[in-house]
Amino acid sequence: MRPQILIIGCGFGGLEAARALRRADVDITLVDKTNHHLFQPLLYQVATAGLSAPSIAAPIRHLFRRQRNVTTLLAEIVAIEPQARTVTLKDGAQLHWDHLIVAAGATHSYFGRDDWAPFAPGLKTLEDAFEIRRRVLMAFEAAEREDDPARRAALLQFVVVGGGPTGVELAGTFAEIARHTLPGEFRRIDPRQARVLLVEGGPRVLQSMPEGLSERAREQLAALGVEVKVGARVTGIDAEGLDITTATGPERLLSRCVVWAAGVAASKLGRALAEATGCTLDRAGRVVVEPDLSLKGHAGIQVIGDLAAAQSHAPGREPRPVPGVSPGAKQMGRCAAANILRRLRGEATQAFRYRDYGNLATIGRNSAVVDLGTPAGALRFSGYPAWLFWLFAHVWFLIGFRNRFVVLLDWAWAYWTYDRSARVVAGAGLDGLSGASPARDGRADGCRPAG
Repeated sequence: MRPQILIIGCGFGGLEAARALRRADVDITLVDKTNHHLFQPLLYQVATAGLSAPSIAAPIRHLFRRQRNVTTLLAEIVAIEPQARTVTLKDGAQLHWDHLIVAAGATHSYFGRDDWAPFAPGLKTLEDAFEIRRRVLMAFEAAEREDDPARRAALLQFVVVGGGPTGVELAGTFAEIARHTLPGEFRRIDPRQARVLLVEGGPRVLQSMPEGLSERAREQLAALGVEVKVGARVTGIDAEGLDITTATGPERLLSRCVVWAAGVAASKLGRALAEATGCTLDRAGRVVVEPDLSLKGHAGIQVIGDLAAAQSHAPGREPRPVPGVSPGAKQMGRCAAANILRRLRGEATQAFRYRDYGNLATIGRNSAVVDLGTPAGALRFSGYPAWLFWLFAHVWFLIGFRNRFVVLLDWAWAYWTYDRSARVVAGAGLDGLSGASPARDGRADGCRPAG
């Protein structure tokens, strides 16, 4: 019998690991709780009606239709038995493995305040994107019917919590929708009067970037009409808005559309893995792994992607943490696959080494910041050249020629017309703008998420 490789999750890490084993004499089972691979860096474009879901997602079975050593299963893993080398699915079925790669990803973290989740959705899945898009568009619809000026102002105040790349991208696009896409479509309100706020608890936005680029991002946000509040700590979120504390004291922000982009926590599968193997978790719930991405005492189990608290081990340098970005997950996937092949050949495994290709963030139309590491040193730029670089980099890394072509066509149309063609929502009334929505199936995009 050929070695059985089980990969949990088909994000960037799991996808890359399976592809790296395409010529290996092994049998691979790839398990995911959805039927699609999602290009998460562009998920905010679905949430802001710039792209439809199929433009950034691809059916997993279609991706591996020609890789004969891969079997894909739509299922959810609930338990891992390292001694028996099995996993248990949600329906009670079990799968055997000889080598296990866990790439279950991450979810939202509300820092212990999960009661905020119904009022401030995060952005990790297509369902999240559909819900955010619904709330944004329905806020304008409700404002059109509202006679009370105070309630109308609350409906037209959009708050994004978290000044990382996702928060910056969402806030900038919300401002573009209000100022360029919707004007002329309403009769009783002027969408340009909408107020977009970006709330960040730290001293600046994009804290992973150099201070100069962070300041350029803040300036570009301001030029789009986004109000940036730094040093603002969120103390409460409810159906009417949120409470923050700044250097000047507490402040109440009335808003019926709050989006959470402030925290990330590892998948709950990390806790299940810790209970089964005794491995260590960090404060975010990520699994602490060995230099070769395996678990201590369990060489047959490797953890990669956002679920792994991994370090880069470059020769002659101190180990440094690997950021939770797609290039890191891809590189870990390739490393995990290569180490499995080394074990099968009886060779020693190699430590993971992360190659940092830099950070990108788009602010809005013609606005972005880029921080690249090159052999000659750091290359940093912003504005229109950075926006072009960001655009072509994301198109290049999309999965499949069709997706690249469609995204490029949609962006070209939006650039010249300011139109956002994916503004269709299904089954969404005006109720529950700050609560859970009964319509979460995404059929308006021609894509019904599974799992």
